[in-house]
Amino acid sequence: MSQTAGAEAPGGAARLGLQPGQAVQERGYDDDVDHDLRDEVADLTGAELLDEDDVDVVDAVLLWWREGDGDLVDALVDSLVSLADDGVVWLLTPKSGSAGHVRPSDVEDAAPTAGLFTTSTVKPSPDWTAIRLVSGRGRR
Repeated sequence: MSQTAGAEAPGGAARLGLQPGQAVQERGYDDDVDHDLRDEVADLTGAELLDEDDVDVVDAVLLWWREGDGDLVDALVDSLVSLADDGVVWLLTPKSGSAGHVRPSDVEDAAPTAGLFTTSTVKPSPDWTAIRLVSGRGRR
């Protein structure tokens, strides 16, 4: 049985609210990232993901983060360097129960220190959870 185009569930990139033409920077890349999600983001936005060394202003940052990766506050602050005032940081962590899972309380503690606020959580892929973080910059 096949689905019609209108009946398909939105892909992970669409669940992240990404749009065609947006610039997206990726941070925290490692072998365990969801390569299908990365491809979806590139397909949806129409551009390859920028890496940590790119200094272009970006609309979104995908920050892959695992327990033990270091200081989450520092990583979140670094994510803001190229982020547009109305941009969003998507903190991607391994799903609950997986190796490297980050407790939500750790994110809740780190985000305000970095000047960010959590707004929602989505599941863009089978093995990763994404927490949407926004800054107070440029907000009314």
